[in-house]
Parts: sequence; C-alpha cells; structure tokens
Amino acid sequence: HGVARAAERAAARPAGWAEQTPVVEARGLEIEYPGRFGRPGFRAVDGVDLVIRPGEVLGLVGESGSGKTTIGRAIAGLTKVTGGSLQVLGHEMLGIRERRFRPARSRIGFVFQDPASSFNPLLTIAECVAEPLVIHDRAVDARDARPRVDELLEAVQLPASYGDRYPHELSGGQRQRASLARAIALEPELLIADEPTSALDVSVQARVLELFAELQREFGFASLFISHDLAVVDLLADRIAVLYRGKLVEEGTPAEVLGSPADPYTQRLLASLPVPDPVAQADRREQLRRLREEGGR
Repeated sequence: HGVARAAERAAARPAGWAEQTPVVEARGLEIEYPGRFGRPGFRAVDGVDLVIRPGEVLGLVGESGSGKTTIGRAIAGLTKVTGGSLQVLGHEMLGIRERRFRPARSRIGFVFQDPASSFNPLLTIAECVAEPLVIHDRAVDARDARPRVDELLEAVQLPASYGDRYPHELSGGQRQRASLARAIALEPELLIADEPTSALDVSVQARVLELFAELQREFGFASLFISHDLAVVDLLADRIAVLYRGKLVEEGTPAEVLGSPADPYTQRLLASLPVPDPVAQADRREQLRRLREEGGR
C-alpha cells in the first residue's frame, strides 16, 4: 500500500536529508499564457509553492486543465515562467535563456502520456532509446550506443531483441517501458512523468507503475509524477500536491492527504475513487453527493 511505502521510505532517509538543496523549488510560481486578438491572458498557474528534494517522488494531482502539465513543462524549460520563482537544478527559470539551461536538460528525463506519439515511427526502438545518448555526446551514433541500450531495455524488463522492432510492433505497455528506458538513459537526477499510465489498460498500468517504483529505487532519481488519479499517485508518491484551477489547494504525505483531506476539492477526488465493495461503494456515492450539495468547489 502506498501510504505504508511512503512511511517506510521516510524512515529510511539519512539524517539531514530535509536540509539538502532541493532539485526543484517553486515560490509563488505564476505562468500566464498571453491573450490573443485583444483578449486578456490566461493564468494557468497561480502562486504555487512546491519543493522536490533529491530522490523524492512528488505526486502532482488535478483534473484536466488544472495546470499540472504546465508546471511539468516549466520545470523542463519548455514553458516560460512569467512570475514568482522556479529553481530547477540550481537554475532560476524566470527569464532564463535556452542556451544557459540546455546543459541541465541532460539531467532531466521525461515520460509522456502516449509513448506512440513521442517515438519516431521510422526509427527502431534501439534508435529511439539511443537518441539522448547521441544528442548529449555519450555515444557517436545508435550503433555505438547499442550495448548501453541493451542494458537499459533489460532494466525495464524488455528483451534486447525488442530494440530491433519498430514502435508500432510493440504493445502500449511495452512502448511505455521503452519510453522509461529512454528517460533513464542519462541517469537523470529528475524524472518528469506526465500521466504515463493513463493511456494503458488497468492491468498493464499496475505493472508499469511497479516498474517505475523499482527504477526509482535503483537509480534514486527525484520525480514529479503528474496524474489526474489519486489512486495511482498513492502507489508511488512520498508527498502529494493537489492542484485546482492553477492553485495548490493541498499538500502533504499520502497519509495526510488521503487520510484527512482538508480541502473540499481533495475530498471530492477521494470520494470519487472506485471501491470494490458494493456497500462501501454506496456509502462513498452518498458521501460524494453530500460534498457536492455542500457546494464545496
């Protein structure tokens, strides 16, 4: 269970861990998209504070349009910060030039929602996984990178022979494993995972999440794990942050957020989680109906 796992990991932290320099630190973070044709701009992220320490998994939860992907993109240097402060691997992202941040990008891995769209269909899986190694001068070309690629495929429980296949020849779960192999190729300090399992069947989802947890233990990277699903985040996160309409409404350990959520939006998220027992399900539905009637948000 996620809460127990987070408690175990917290107990195993070395003394002074909380005082280590964060991998990511946001203070009053604002991200606004400019308006077009005379319309006002849209503030996607509004005054968010959050911290990710070395080796920590922060689960960022919220519905579609809450600003969670925008935060992930800003941390990766793909979306411009327009206010407040965002420190990533020692770089202040407000006003940073692409040229200055580029070297730090090799220390960040990415896993996207749909690996099919993030792989070039004309390249083999081995060539796709080798891309970051070649781009960041760790290998001359895909052939030179192949021994490392085979190791990475093994790490994500794919046979090395799958490197010779093309993305369309793999199942969704296998493609997401290959996507994880590519994300850890440079042994990043930070891995951003944006809804990495939402396009997969539930049974496949569970296996990919377990693999993610194993890789995180083995490689020790910090992670921002973005999801709309509290149950998924509970399995992996050391801490959970809940976003609602661009604002951070709740943040804490899984035990705090899932055990006694303070914010009405988090309470609704929790009440809408599926429950296998029919009696408990009826209670949960009644609780959700009550929360909605109370107006909450």
